[in-house]
Amino acid sequence: MLEGFFLMLLASPLTQATEPSAPAQTETSPPASDQPDRRRPGYEKALPPPIVQRNPGAITAPPPEAFPTDQIPIPDRWRLIQSLGLVTEHWWDPYHQNTLKGDRPINREKVKWLPIREDDWFFTANLTSDTVFEPRSFPIPVGVQTTERPNSIDVFGNSGSYVLSQSLIAGVSLSKGRTTFKPPEIEYRLTLALNLNYANVPERRVLFVEPSKPSQRFDYFVGVQEAFVDYHLRNTSTRYDFESIRFGIQPFQTDFRGFLFNDDQLGVRFFGNRDNNRFQFNLAAFWRLEKDTNSGLNDVTKRPRSDWVFVANVYRQDFLIPGLTSQVALVYNLNRERNTIRIDNNGFPVRPALLGNLRGRDYDVLYLGYNADGHIGRLNLTASAYAALGEDRDSIFTSRPAQIRAWFGAAELSYDRDWVRVRLSGLYASGDGDPYDNVESGFDAIFENPVFAGADTSYWIRQTIPFAGGGRVIGISGRNGILNSLRSSKEQGQSNFNNPGTALIGVGSDFDLTPRLRVSGNVNHLWFANTATLQALRNEGSIPRDIGWDLSAAAIYRPKASQNIVFRLSAAALLPGSGFRDLFTDIDRNRSYFSVLANIVLSY
Repeated sequence: MLEGFFLMLLASPLTQATEPSAPAQTETSPPASDQPDRRRPGYEKALPPPIVQRNPGAITAPPPEAFPTDQIPIPDRWRLIQSLGLVTEHWWDPYHQNTLKGDRPINREKVKWLPIREDDWFFTANLTSDTVFEPRSFPIPVGVQTTERPNSIDVFGNSGSYVLSQSLIAGVSLSKGRTTFKPPEIEYRLTLALNLNYANVPERRVLFVEPSKPSQRFDYFVGVQEAFVDYHLRNTSTRYDFESIRFGIQPFQTDFRGFLFNDDQLGVRFFGNRDNNRFQFNLAAFWRLEKDTNSGLNDVTKRPRSDWVFVANVYRQDFLIPGLTSQVALVYNLNRERNTIRIDNNGFPVRPALLGNLRGRDYDVLYLGYNADGHIGRLNLTASAYAALGEDRDSIFTSRPAQIRAWFGAAELSYDRDWVRVRLSGLYASGDGDPYDNVESGFDAIFENPVFAGADTSYWIRQTIPFAGGGRVIGISGRNGILNSLRSSKEQGQSNFNNPGTALIGVGSDFDLTPRLRVSGNVNHLWFANTATLQALRNEGSIPRDIGWDLSAAAIYRPKASQNIVFRLSAAALLPGSGFRDLFTDIDRNRSYFSVLANIVLSY
């Protein structure tokens, strides 16, 4: 009975009113779609426009049968991310996809004023703030004409001082090409640096040549650190081995640790690779720019120096053994500044150096070098060896031409055990044993910036030690340099191969306590390789070789576990040896000297 009731209900007029059905069609009636006045009730959405690929630079998509029916190919990966809405772009966000960071191609509709035609141009902007506060102490000579304090009659006065430096580095780059695998077709890059610095020292004639000027100084300067065009000449293999050429002010480093030449200079460089990037090469020529005295930045308002550097080097991975990259380098330094007189911004002569006969010099030096970086099993290895061969046209001791025959060697072994790295460092730069013969055997670099034995957290590398009593405005070692070269300035002076040389043995450790915090420590012992040059300049019968112990510790904290925000704090002390005490005995009879470096780096 229930079944009969439901059948009657389905056939009732109420059900027919609420559930209308299509009119019945006879066998002779045409289909509904063929009847012009008949259509399905309700809203019919228009079909979407067909998908057409309008990117001539994109790779042709495979045929449709190669894809599942629910997938549609698109020209590139950037539009995929954008269409899925996975990333919301903000110009100020460096951590996610950002057109200003080169993560997406430029939208030409928004920058019609740019002279670009294709859709594969990328713009990259970067901004870095580098803040340094550095209290330190080192031997400071007392002014000859006047002093900061009455009755200061010793050779050396108070040693404490401090420096505050703020650098802002802004760079932009415009490049063409899909750079996922292959190099850009062309790149334009410009980087400017603004430096503001304040120094306070306890003695006169340290910051300025005039004794009437105060013992503190504020200075600022804007330098051009990069301004080049990089043009991709060709690809030499299907895996994008390439050849490129670069013109303009550009960074270059001749070896892995910056022992010989590490600078941003004006030049031309032809470079490339072969064999799936296992073989790399450089041919380069640089015309050295003048540097600002207090900031060390490039000064493009002055004519470049009569000093040229020519470089040819090749790299080979997994040579001599697997895991080790070997490099052979030929570097030729041609200097023609014999007739140049250069006074720095503080009034001190830097060319020629006020050392020896006080005459200008020309010299030609060929550096033959072998460098290695990699690992041998569990041991990490970095090594460098150079021979310096050439001629000095006017030796500072004899005023005659002299042959240059000097050499340099450095190596660092390290071993990793979980989150700890233990390092052993050794370095030797030959010193001149007889300053009055016709051979100069003290090794000197062109422009060193070594990352070695603690780098700039080390006292000896970080600080300039003035050679008071032996040469005016001469440093035994320069700032951010490890060699005892007796130069007037690393930035503005000439190389000097009449020097006492350098010897170093050190141990150190790095502790990665967390992914954000690293603590390091270094203990180095330093010597002069030969003190004959110091004895001649000081008119002393003997000077011991022992410089002393260099102790340093540093902590680096990265709160975002990236290089965008970096806090660094380091402290170093020099415990003088007998040679250092022989050269420098100050008014306080200091038994040690210190250096503290507080550094904040913010990068976009």
